[in-house]
Amino acid sequence: MSDAPDLSEAEVLAAEHALGVLAGRERAEAEARMARESEFAALVDAWRERLQPLVDAVPEVAPRPAVWAAIERSLPANDDSAGAVRRLRFWRGATVGSLGLAAASLAAVVVLANRPPAAAPPEPMAPMLNANLAGQPGAQPLFVAAYDPMRKALIVTSLVPPGADPLHVHQLWLIPQDGKPRSLGMVEPGTSKTMAMPKPIEELVAEGAQLAVSVEPPGGSTNPEGPSGPIAARGLLAKI
Repeated sequence: MSDAPDLSEAEVLAAEHALGVLAGRERAEAEARMARESEFAALVDAWRERLQPLVDAVPEVAPRPAVWAAIERSLPANDDSAGAVRRLRFWRGATVGSLGLAAASLAAVVVLANRPPAAAPPEPMAPMLNANLAGQPGAQPLFVAAYDPMRKALIVTSLVPPGADPLHVHQLWLIPQDGKPRSLGMVEPGTSKTMAMPKPIEELVAEGAQLAVSVEPPGGSTNPEGPSGPIAARGLLAKI
């Protein structure tokens, strides 16, 4: 497996706090650490300054009223009604402001781009890839992802509020050109996660490959061949 990008724990936490993806106990701990440690507070301020000009350049976009109806239609017709209602409630709770959406999408790129490489970059340097995962084409993304081929690392940010659906987990899948889903693991609501790609999978992460998130029972998909629950968000990897 490739080594994970070498950003320090303090820098990762500072970036996540500046991004606004921490909640509850984690957010309180980060704010307490800012009060105790001036160096950590300076890291958070530096990330806020780094992200703000990029966020300011993104125009506000309000989600369309049809978004939730489209997500409801995408759920399996044979699903039990109680489960469908719980999942619909979960995705309706996933609305985020345009500032948070822009920051999350851009931060996925900025966090990776500002990490020093472990070794000299290959020649020619492969382009970074980005994906916005939404319930329907053109809808507001529920997850954003960026892949750095130089470091063989994918960072995924969930824009879903923590605790919105405690009965299910969110499993991330890579669907390359061969159409066979590969599980990349779980993504916690309201957090950012960096994933180092194992060698068999890193060769499949390419422009045009699809990322998808399924809603699964605790522990993940019960289907060894792919998702067992509904696909709630998907998006194509494209060059940045």
